[in-house]
Amino acid sequence: MLVILTHENADFDAVASQLGASKLYPEGVPLLSWRINRNVSQFLNLYWEAFKFVRPKDWLRKRVERVVLVDTTSLPSIRGIRPDHVDVQVIDHHELDEEKNSSWSYHLGRVGATSTIMVEMLQAAGLVVTPNEAALFLLGIHEDTGSLVYDTTTDRDVQAVAWLMRQGGQLSVVRRFLNIALSDQQQALYKLLLEKAQWIGIKGRNIVISAVDAPPGFDDEISAVIHRLRDALTPDGIFLIVQLKANHVQLVARSGSDNVDVSIVARAFGGGGHSRAAAATIMDSKMAEVSLKVQDMLMESVRPVTKVAQIMSYGVQTIDTSSSAADAAEQMRRFGHEGYPVLDPESKVLVGLLTRRIVDRAVSHELGHLLVKQIMKAGSVTVQPSDSVEHVSRLMIQEGWGQIPVIPDTGADSSEVIGVVTRTDLINLIGGDAEDRSQFDTKKLIAGNLSKALWRMVQAVRSEAGKMKMPLYFVGGLVRDMILEKSPKDIDMVVEGDAIALVQELKRLYGGETRSHAQFGTAKWLLSEEVWSRIAPEEETADLPVAIDFVTARSEFYTRPTALPEVERRSIKLDLHRRDFTINALAIRLDGAHLGELLDFYGGRRDLDTGLIRVLHSLSFVDDPTRILRAARLEQRLDFIIETRTQELIIMALAMLDRVSGDRIRNELEMCLEELDPIPIIERLASLGVLAQIHPELTWEQRTAEAFERARALFREKPWNSLYASSRSFIYFALWMLDHSRSVQNHVLGRLKTRRSTQDDLKLTRTLLETLEELPKDHTPSQAYRKMNFYPDRVLLTALAAAGKNTRIGATIINYQFHWRHVRTFVNGNDLLAIGMEPGPSIGRILAQLLDAQLDGQITDETGEQALLNELIDLQLGK
Repeated sequence: MLVILTHENADFDAVASQLGASKLYPEGVPLLSWRINRNVSQFLNLYWEAFKFVRPKDWLRKRVERVVLVDTTSLPSIRGIRPDHVDVQVIDHHELDEEKNSSWSYHLGRVGATSTIMVEMLQAAGLVVTPNEAALFLLGIHEDTGSLVYDTTTDRDVQAVAWLMRQGGQLSVVRRFLNIALSDQQQALYKLLLEKAQWIGIKGRNIVISAVDAPPGFDDEISAVIHRLRDALTPDGIFLIVQLKANHVQLVARSGSDNVDVSIVARAFGGGGHSRAAAATIMDSKMAEVSLKVQDMLMESVRPVTKVAQIMSYGVQTIDTSSSAADAAEQMRRFGHEGYPVLDPESKVLVGLLTRRIVDRAVSHELGHLLVKQIMKAGSVTVQPSDSVEHVSRLMIQEGWGQIPVIPDTGADSSEVIGVVTRTDLINLIGGDAEDRSQFDTKKLIAGNLSKALWRMVQAVRSEAGKMKMPLYFVGGLVRDMILEKSPKDIDMVVEGDAIALVQELKRLYGGETRSHAQFGTAKWLLSEEVWSRIAPEEETADLPVAIDFVTARSEFYTRPTALPEVERRSIKLDLHRRDFTINALAIRLDGAHLGELLDFYGGRRDLDTGLIRVLHSLSFVDDPTRILRAARLEQRLDFIIETRTQELIIMALAMLDRVSGDRIRNELEMCLEELDPIPIIERLASLGVLAQIHPELTWEQRTAEAFERARALFREKPWNSLYASSRSFIYFALWMLDHSRSVQNHVLGRLKTRRSTQDDLKLTRTLLETLEELPKDHTPSQAYRKMNFYPDRVLLTALAAAGKNTRIGATIINYQFHWRHVRTFVNGNDLLAIGMEPGPSIGRILAQLLDAQLDGQITDETGEQALLNELIDLQLGK
């Protein structure tokens, strides 16, 4: 027998999901829970005949072989069900708070309601629903998504609602049953809870906790009461703790903000739910002890209020009242800003705001001569770094300022403008932040991808950064790789503040040496074994980085296309803005209570999920055309796809590579050749037209790919594997060049400003191949040895990969590498001097003849060598 079950205190989503499962599995019995919410009960009382639900009191003990469990992952206790003897299929939209049961099957979806999953499954099965069934599904989705406004809502929920309305579902039914009047019992409980409501400030959030004894005889639901209290008090989160019996406590929680995850608290008591709504039934407990534990857990479930400091741009540019509109237009064109705070030139006091719109209008009307003070929006509207973003939002609405200057916090020495916060900052925060928070635990991501010793290091650094009030971040590729579950071995950090000062303090506390570059605000902390022993004394410290690089958050401006950028200290947001691709413009904050905050202003998480390489700005490849090579390298390494518009921008910017120095292009090519598999990267560069842009006759051929594959195979063998780390980019590059004419090689080497050592060894490789080709087929080992004994190992390996192991040249190189080069004479020059030979070339000639005889098998032991030596000496003496 198949039974369809859900959780106790069933809401509309739970019961609607049971309906969906019963339509998918018509042989199944949708067995209602003992306790269902009052509004659900009222709906079912009215529409009972339209459905085939079974009430618990009507359930007869039967043997159950299969269970479909919806909107929960916890199997309830039902007569006739032995948990170890049933097949269980789970259909749910909640994230698992524990490991999956290996004997169960799961259909999980990251959507706002389980009803949405059921609707999708019905559509896939080609099933239809009646208007009454559609109404129940609509109630399930609307209730669990806050009528589609919770940030857990997805486009799939919206599409499901649209389909249900086309099936006859009525919103009037939704309105009627989602907000029903409180019963007398609920009203009594409401008054008690309101009287005992306690406001607690946690990380800038307003949390309400209310713990009461239930009114005598209370047997109604609490969920409707908490909805009314939440609407009346509008806290960020509300937790109701109701003592129902002497040893029975009910916890019900709701969140009014995506910054409060109430499910964390509910799960700690054995309950469940999601970030916006959760509950737990707690046996053998008193409300006072439950209340204390809830308060203790708030720090874990509440995220800090976002401050102006987290989203503002530091080091803002200003303009004074005496500048002209034309001057302002040029400044906006150069730096791309949409507005400037206007200062009085003498007092440096803020007197207004100048926007691009006003400047553009002035210039278009040929009024570029007007002074800024004549066209600016006058006034002095400011915020401080410690202000909340909610305060900024209210100011923007009230004052109509799209960019609000930031001045130091009260008590600071200066009132100068230190930054600006814009409408775009707020829009990005509202639009992107919640989605990323809901999808994974960033703290767990960091700890899980770092070794224990590295994690200890991060904790030590973030502790000092917090004390020095310097926001600290992981940024870029490090964050990207951790999200992709690629464990990093090296860690770089970005600091909003003074990276050099932070590193100096770390040196004072833990030792080590430092290197710094004041112009760029960068510092390197060199980590000795002593440093690691102080920070992670009990952890394994093998294969740990010998240094950590710290960078002061900065912005870059390209004065002209392809030029190296000018650098200025800026906020983390502008530091991310200067980066190449969205997936590299991610940051995770590390300091203090902000640990784990993910910054994603440009949709990097979305592109990681969909596997896209997307450029940040339309002129990004014009500013730095080497990003074209980087795009191909990342695409192939990550098995991603270059986004369509990004590829169009690459094609448009190819000609800009002609303006880039050969050193920079060579560096990017070398990084491509350092990848685990460089073949698809170079193939991609060829298909994009990059190779032809470097030189019209620079190509990529199948025979070159085959030579690369031979080199990759050799890198896995001894003794060639010793060359993998130090010489692989040269070996691949040389193999590539060998497939081109001398003329093309010379032009490419010149264009790329190739190092002298590379040019010399490439020439040696050509010479070696030509020399071995000219050796007679019946050559002796000594003849080959004399031609090969001065070539570096990387030249030998390149020649072997070029020729192939199964060729005559390849066999000669292998014999030399594994046999001939290790042959030694029994005597040496000192021995010959000791027997009376005069120093000079004759000693070298005799030793060479002895070695040749060894190589060619003419002598095989010390006795034979001594006999030959005596003959050679006699010949030299004329005997």
